[in-house]
Amino acid sequence: MPMISLCMIVKNEEKVLARCLDSVQGIADEIIIVDTGSEDSTKSIAQNYTDKIYNFQWIDDFAAARNFAFEKATMEYILWLDADDIFMEADQKKLLELKKTLDPSVDAVAMHYHLAFDAKGNVTSSLKRNRLVKRSRNFRWEGAVHECLVVGGNIFNSDIAVTHKKERADTVNRNIEIYERRLEKGEAFSPRDLYYYANELLDHQRHQEAAEYYIKFLDTKLGWYEDNIAACGKLSDIYSHLKDWDNAMKFSLQSFNYDVPRAEACCRIGFLFLNKNMVKQAAAWYQIATQLERPTDSLGFTSYACWTWLPHIQLSVCYDRMGLHQLAYEHNEKARAYIPNDERVLYNKRYFEDILKIHDIAKS
Repeated sequence: MPMISLCMIVKNEEKVLARCLDSVQGIADEIIIVDTGSEDSTKSIAQNYTDKIYNFQWIDDFAAARNFAFEKATMEYILWLDADDIFMEADQKKLLELKKTLDPSVDAVAMHYHLAFDAKGNVTSSLKRNRLVKRSRNFRWEGAVHECLVVGGNIFNSDIAVTHKKERADTVNRNIEIYERRLEKGEAFSPRDLYYYANELLDHQRHQEAAEYYIKFLDTKLGWYEDNIAACGKLSDIYSHLKDWDNAMKFSLQSFNYDVPRAEACCRIGFLFLNKNMVKQAAAWYQIATQLERPTDSLGFTSYACWTWLPHIQLSVCYDRMGLHQLAYEHNEKARAYIPNDERVLYNKRYFEDILKIHDIAKS
């Protein structure tokens, strides 16, 4: 059974660090904590779990800090987490089982990263990341911000999930400030930098600037295909926000240049047509979304709504406007199978049942 080093970089994580480390009890055989300048009790908390705590002088470079942490690991495999990540109990069990059965030829293990949840705790968005890597392969992190672990070889695609439970709000400006200091120094941005700087601009509601940098990123033609797809989606959303429907449609369609159609793009296009009251066209695109098979090997962002209930509830809207109430009811029921207690589908259920009852009475 392989031994695992958990490697983490932390700063002022006293509220969440114990929660994270408790979730890897019995999984990690070694815990490496690299502190980048904590001013709270983070290091004191870490001492309850490990004596391998190191200081790293912060240089506005997350990859450098993570590579430093990896260099301190001694076990066969390295697992990485952020302090506001945890393994839920079911995923702890899955990871322990994987640890017992992992083929030694595996160089990296990809895991789900659950990012957002609805009011009932159901996952609404996620992506995949390579979380467990063979130390002897010397995989390295790249990128000062939104760093990426560059891996290769035999990658095992697992169903284990890391759950992100963000608690802090005081880091909201950190990444964009790092990017802008780099720009002030005249540093050239890589395609990945352009993409993630655009993300930061969008998060800060700087829509025009974000669009400019997403387009710069796409124009390099050097981006990872998942980032290309995501950039097209974000550009479509930006232009929808700006009421520029032509560009919104253009970039939704452009996403098809990089892979087979995704449900997220089809739902965007359906929304654009519905917003212009082009109901038949909207219905056609939502129908396509319901027929697509969600890729299981993608490391990109997934909006679960687009692959499950959303196109069905939108089809119920479209068919209602077209006077096709039986079809509208059927698609609302398909949406209800995914979100049975949702107020919207329950309202629709009553609405369509009343209409169909009236029609039945009229026929009789």
